[in-house]
Amino acid sequence: MKLDSHEAATPVFDVRGLTKIYQTGEVEVRALNGVDLSLAAGEMAVLLGPSGSGKSTLLNIVGGLDRPTSGSVRFRGRELSGASDRELTAYRRDHVGFVFQFYNLIPSLTAWENVALITEVARQPMSPSEALALVGLEDRMSHFPAQMSGGEQQRVAIARAIAKRPEVLLCDEPTGALDSATGVIVLEALARVNEETGATTAIITHNAGIQQIAHRVFSFLDGRIASEVVNETRIPPSEVSW
Repeated sequence: MKLDSHEAATPVFDVRGLTKIYQTGEVEVRALNGVDLSLAAGEMAVLLGPSGSGKSTLLNIVGGLDRPTSGSVRFRGRELSGASDRELTAYRRDHVGFVFQFYNLIPSLTAWENVALITEVARQPMSPSEALALVGLEDRMSHFPAQMSGGEQQRVAIARAIAKRPEVLLCDEPTGALDSATGVIVLEALARVNEETGATTAIITHNAGIQQIAHRVFSFLDGRIASEVVNETRIPPSEVSW
């Protein structure tokens, strides 16, 4: 997907001076230390860095799962850091899709039924069949998680996340539990979703090979963004080297 100048100038997220401190007894841990970041409509961004560098903390805050100690997080101009619990719940429900390393599917439900759980509560959902087709699982809809590979289960999780047509898709190590061949299939599903739905997509990973599929790459270290790189030439997931 090529972002035009208008899209690139339209921030979906605008993060300024974001700090998160965890206090355990007398021990203070700065998970984020003054992070500035913006993401544009339709952008695919990769957040790269080692464990403990602040990537997941940032994703949890912009996704409305956690609150910052200080700083500002704006979603389409609306300040999230001061939102009430009820407002954050509505924000997550209506605007954000989450994909995690572990699939969190319900074992007793088929792929179709796992996705339908979301479409029943969303405002303007796509059908479970449409969401599963978008990730290439047209022929696996009636299968239970135990009958599916890890990559297929992760694609069901992606279908579940996108079925409510979120403006934002936040992915925390979506290939972390997969081998390279299966991981590429999952990345292809995410790239297709980004291309066809226009959802602003952020992918957390410690795998440097994945960075080449993104529009921009943010490298994290010790709670800060150490570098930001624009990929002038992106590669398809099929060419990613693990």
